[in-house]
Amino acid sequence: MEDEGKYRATLACDGRYTSFTFGDRTIRFRTSRALLRYIEVKEWDKGYLVVTAEYDGAAAPVEEYIDLVPILQDLYYDPQAFLGPIREVLVA
Repeated sequence: MEDEGKYRATLACDGRYTSFTFGDRTIRFRTSRALLRYIEVKEWDKGYLVVTAEYDGAAAPVEEYIDLVPILQDLYYDPQAFLGPIREVLVA
């Protein structure tokens, strides 16, 4: 049986930062101060995420879009090498 966990990444928020973890690597980037939590990852497409998030002061959850490719490029990562093996992203 194939170990599905090795193809899974996680998304989380902690204060003003979002973290994206895959394997032994975690990238962090700033997000809105009003972001309380990510509720669900609705779509994963090779570095592009569609998520549902909860914000302080918002009456209902908000659909949000995150593009990891430019973030990884700014950190001198090879986006294809880092993101290629990922098949699933879950909220941590």
